[in-house]
Amino acid sequence: MSKIKCERVASEIVRIVSTILAQDSRDELLKTVTITGCTVSNDLSYAKVYFTSTSNLTNKEMEKELKEAAGYIRHELAEQLEVRHTPELQFVYDVSIAYGNRIEELIKEINNK
Repeated sequence: MSKIKCERVASEIVRIVSTILAQDSRDELLKTVTITGCTVSNDLSYAKVYFTSTSNLTNKEMEKELKEAAGYIRHELAEQLEVRHTPELQFVYDVSIAYGNRIEELIKEINNK
């Protein structure tokens, strides 16, 4: 599969899953989730969806909640995504935002000294 098509499908998955979580989900916990990115395997059978959350749950607990909701999300995704087979979704907490915030804090701390 071409790299461009994989990137296009990943971009669509981010858009659609974000909409599903924000608007279609009845679980208030899922509405606190923000999708930050997605990578798709070359054969479009697996998609790794990266997320952050504003809830008080730990990263592992949020991954568990999303894993439980993955069937519903995949079903809704299949209705909107125009591919032959909908990829299986794996949700992974995106640590890059927390990492970036930590670096900013360190830089501010250094500048204040």
